[in-house]
Amino acid sequence: MRANDADGNSSDAAWPADLRGVTESIVTTLGPNDRWNVAALGLFAGDPVTARTWGRTRTWRNFTERGGGYVQFSADPVDFVDAACSIREEDEPVLESADAWARIGVESIDRGSEGGTQWVDWELTPVESALERETVPTTNRGYYAVVEATVAASRLEVPGYDSDALRARIEYFGDVVERCGGPRERDAFERFLEHTGLDVDRP
Repeated sequence: MRANDADGNSSDAAWPADLRGVTESIVTTLGPNDRWNVAALGLFAGDPVTARTWGRTRTWRNFTERGGGYVQFSADPVDFVDAACSIREEDEPVLESADAWARIGVESIDRGSEGGTQWVDWELTPVESALERETVPTTNRGYYAVVEATVAASRLEVPGYDSDALRARIEYFGDVVERCGGPRERDAFERFLEHTGLDVDRP
């Protein structure tokens, strides 16, 4: 795919990882204070790759005003929880935990509202990418339970979702983290509870 960088120059780049279905990533976008806001972003695989922002978030604002950011692929559960559940800003756009990243240009392609909340669909085009390190893929249920807990928490009190069922799911994910996760996953879940203020039964 071809896109224009911040200086208007046309360049080609490829995504540094294979995408399928919905791939969870971390995105950094430059705010009006010239610091990089860190947030979670689901990437919808396809040609083009797309993402949806909900509400008037910092990512939505910075996409709108800056026209891009950095998508990062990281296996660090603490960084993911911070991105998904807190307001975090950094001086540099690429996190130390990023195994790979892509500097992207974005373009709004659709918008609407659901349950009183606006959404915007964005086309994401990589203009620069890098592989920071090669890793051996592993499957740890605790890591994925942390990710799913952040998704469930984002839907609490949202019309159309059963908050009691979501809290039960979060408790289940906490149990999975305790049984299957390592120290970093357990730290991430504790951080998740601190960020969200949730009080759940622990195993």
